[in-house]
Amino acid sequence: MFIGTRSFNDYDLWRLMSFIDWKPFFDVWQLKGRYPNRGFPKIFKDKTVGEEAKKVFQDAQNLMKKLIEEKKLKARGIIGFWPAQSVGDDVDLYAEDNFPHTGEPVAKFHGLRQQAEKDTFSAEKYCCISDFIAPRDSGVPDYIGMFAVACFGAEQLSKQYETEGDDYSSIMVKALADRLAEAFAEEMHERVRKKFWGYSPEESLTVTDLHRNKYVGIRPAPGYPIQPDHTEKITMWKLAKVEESTGIAMTESLAMTPAAAVSGLYFSSIESVYFAVGKVTKEQVEDYAARKQMRIEEVEKWLGPILGYDTNS
Repeated sequence: MFIGTRSFNDYDLWRLMSFIDWKPFFDVWQLKGRYPNRGFPKIFKDKTVGEEAKKVFQDAQNLMKKLIEEKKLKARGIIGFWPAQSVGDDVDLYAEDNFPHTGEPVAKFHGLRQQAEKDTFSAEKYCCISDFIAPRDSGVPDYIGMFAVACFGAEQLSKQYETEGDDYSSIMVKALADRLAEAFAEEMHERVRKKFWGYSPEESLTVTDLHRNKYVGIRPAPGYPIQPDHTEKITMWKLAKVEESTGIAMTESLAMTPAAAVSGLYFSSIESVYFAVGKVTKEQVEDYAARKQMRIEEVEKWLGPILGYDTNS
């Protein structure tokens, strides 16, 4: 494992092809097979949409081959690893790989803990992402990783096709770029587990296993149920100098641009799982705002969909 970042400026798109999850692609075209012919490639057997699915898929293969051969699309990305320790619901990151850590953290990620009451007899824990990093007072060294990957060129091509009156190809190129970006995230995560971080060097999983998250570790993204706060991406971008290294930028609403982009954190713990934070209380938001040194009103804006209270009362 290396400490710091490594960028990839012109990633081989061909190596991503076998990692593509095609189900969301068919969703774009509103092609959904009926049981037992849901998903890819079973959808081709469906009596209602099977033939149309075959045609769209073949068109996708032809356009993908053309775009890659003519270098119309380009994949860029970055990964990074840092020593890390959890402190309550936060995770401190350090620049130097020495232990115990004595200097100040170079960055801090903030977590939100589940609050919604569980069944009385449930053995489930109230999870927070910090649970998957060894505590600072545990005496156990630990690490955290991050990534940002994207497929460039699709927006320009889409507009070009639209200008030419080819709406079908305009939609198709954006759908393919989305699939390549997701495949890039999947393929890179496999390389991280087996080589760059190397905590699962003997891993041997099929692509279907990968799409079903059968591997050890997770790669959660800010803005999703496990950490609904998009502003955590700001920390990621500053820490790894993502835009400077890759060109992947963020809008005012913290959406990534190009749109065909994926980012997140890497956790290696065998106990790490995906979960939904769920609704949060006023007290939790106040604590979170204090930890992030943000105004409560600003935090409430970003956490709006999961607030468990009325901000006007």
